[in-house]
Amino acid sequence: MKVELLSHTPSDDLLASLPASEIAESEFLSHLSFTFAIEGVSRACSHQLVRHRVASFSQQSQRYIQIKKLQDHIVTPPAVAEKAGDEFKSFIEEASGVYSRLVIEGVPKEDARFVLPNAIETSLLMTMDGRSLMYFLGLRLCNRAQWEIREMAVEILQQVREVEPVFYREAGPYCVQLGKCPEGRFSCGKMAKMKTKYCGD
Repeated sequence: MKVELLSHTPSDDLLASLPASEIAESEFLSHLSFTFAIEGVSRACSHQLVRHRVASFSQQSQRYIQIKKLQDHIVTPPAVAEKAGDEFKSFIEEASGVYSRLVIEGVPKEDARFVLPNAIETSLLMTMDGRSLMYFLGLRLCNRAQWEIREMAVEILQQVREVEPVFYREAGPYCVQLGKCPEGRFSCGKMAKMKTKYCGD
């Protein structure tokens, strides 16, 4: 996985026009904008990502991808690698073979791709305003979030803090942002550790 912050609206530029004391921080964040290039994530991960409808996405189309060695462009979940690595590899090889045979037999690529697994890699651009990004981080940095999108959220937070350390100093999973876990009885019970991990105190 590779995550790169391509551009953002610097808060200093906005503050020069409107002092922070005259606007609530949550409203101010709505005027910030961040654009990321995200590569090497699975389709399973990108399907979760695009559920954040307040963001704008441009995703690589499978229709134009040359899939000769599918196994070289696959994201393997750690749990799968540990418990059923050989079985997973065999499935990927079979899917690759079926896809290739369908294309050779004249099936349009947009139809042949129906056999491709969610594990296949994809790349995309994502643009999100600062307030929506804080919401995204609250959900996706949670211990209960799926491992791949959580790793992405960690990378995003690190890069956002480099350019906007003040406004994202309290960013983290919702238990960190809110001071309580919104999961109720489903809480992981590690709120104190999350506070230390993401805010250092």
